Amino acid sequence: MIDTHCHIDFRDFDHDREEIIVSASEFGVDRLINIGTDLHSSRRAFALANEYENIFCTVGVHPHDAKTLSDRFMVEMETMSANPKVVGIGEIGLDYFRDLSPRDIQRDAFVKQLDLAVKLDQPVVIHVREAMDDALEIISDYAGRLKGVFHCFPGTVAEANKVISHGFHVSVNGIMTYKNSKMADIGREIDLQSILIETDCPYLTPVPHRGKRNVPAYVKLVCAKLAELRQLDFDEVEKITTRNAEKLFRLVETFG
Repeated sequence: MIDTHCHIDFRDFDHDREEIIVSASEFGVDRLINIGTDLHSSRRAFALANEYENIFCTVGVHPHDAKTLSDRFMVEMETMSANPKVVGIGEIGLDYFRDLSPRDIQRDAFVKQLDLAVKLDQPVVIHVREAMDDALEIISDYAGRLKGVFHCFPGTVAEANKVISHGFHVSVNGIMTYKNSKMADIGREIDLQSILIETDCPYLTPVPHRGKRNVPAYVKLVCAKLAELRQLDFDEVEKITTRNAEKLFRLVETFG
């Protein structure tokens, strides 16, 4: 299995990071993609990816921090992306729920990083909250030129299908295990060939560990829930979602 979205560089793991990385492998999660959210986390993600064989990373600026995106960091992102352990640009996107950066600046940062991804031929990891209409309008201009994933997909089945029609994937996580979760509809109804699994750890811990720190090993619980929703064998869902991630992030080529 692959945890396609984790944040093990965060301080939540400062006291036991090595143990958490090892335990993921013991639970069958053999590869992790650690996601950058700003300049400093992207640097930490890059360092971790180059320290551990089974860790890959993305680099980018989250919409919360869009106001911090500088030309200098854009150049640094491009430089880091030349390293084969960097498999995407992200976490980028729009967040109108918290509005920690002005919306016009969020949109500008989003487009700049999408353009960089096109230039570098890298997939993108997209965060969207309360901004789906604007996000869909923006990515429609990149259909056929760019691939990526809308992580922790927050929208409806109809919106997910629109995302997929533009050539993007959606990812599901621990939210899918919560009672009356709308994400369960995504897991149940969307084409399995377009779904990735993730933890977003240390956040969004799946049942039965909800309320505690999330860890990459728990992506196995996400896979199990997805298999349950679709009435498929766990092994089949694991195989398909792993292959989806390998294709999107070119992990097979990275290993080959």
